[in-house]
Amino acid sequence: MIVNFPPGGAADQLGRAVSARLQETLGQPFVVENRPGANGSIGAAEVAKAAADGHTVLMSSGGAIALNGLLYRNLGYDPMKTLEPVAPVASVAVFLQIKPAVPAGTLGEFIAHLRANPGKLNYGSPGNGSSPHLAGEMFNRAARVQTTHVPYKGAGPALTDLLAGQLDFMFDPGIGLQHSKAGKLKLLAVGSPKRHPAYPDVPTVAEVVGGEFDTDTVFGIYVPAGTPRDLIARLNAEIGKAMQSPDLKARAAAIAAQEMVLSPEAFTARLRAEHERMSVLVRETGLKAE
Repeated sequence: MIVNFPPGGAADQLGRAVSARLQETLGQPFVVENRPGANGSIGAAEVAKAAADGHTVLMSSGGAIALNGLLYRNLGYDPMKTLEPVAPVASVAVFLQIKPAVPAGTLGEFIAHLRANPGKLNYGSPGNGSSPHLAGEMFNRAARVQTTHVPYKGAGPALTDLLAGQLDFMFDPGIGLQHSKAGKLKLLAVGSPKRHPAYPDVPTVAEVVGGEFDTDTVFGIYVPAGTPRDLIARLNAEIGKAMQSPDLKARAAAIAAQEMVLSPEAFTARLRAEHERMSVLVRETGLKAE
């Protein structure tokens, strides 16, 4: 299993949990290897070019698959055509977290502070073109503020710098929620269209800025295009079973991810819809990978 983001992030945590379960149910070893870089493009390209025999699978955010072809001019492959969606694992929201030193306790207060200090505050993301990066740029436009983007090689390193005070805020894919509970960060909002069931008291960004604001992405398993349909069907069934296990439900809940079970066809339709939504957002924001 290739995970196209660094250790510690949502893709890595979910991927390792799924691979451990599949190793038990299929009776075959699943070696997890992290291949981060270029918003998941490096790891995804490795899987896209692998033999279509079911022995190499990719764990990725849907955003990396749906976005990269729109952002990178010289990608060398089309993620939407060279990778076959097998099964979703979980829907992942991003949460707006700020460091405690920022003088704001609500999203409205934070926006007022940003407007009073244009261009002075920064935010981190897992990398250029990532869903949290897109969320940050969408937030700048929707809230009519100016902030500086700082790309990292994964959400884990960005979270580390946020906790250290090197960053002012980030759209966190759930991996830092325990720190807001401990008072080390301030959780202000979620980037979903509706309030998160695990955090019903946390408002959505849209509630405060108005309009639509949806940055949810689905993490899932992919194989090279051309992989036999019977292998895809078997993997889909086993992953669906795995997501019903208490240990995987607990792992997903720890990062506020909501487990999801879909057929390969339904997962493909979901990815295409995300691709269309991302196309509009990229066009509106002018977002490009550096």
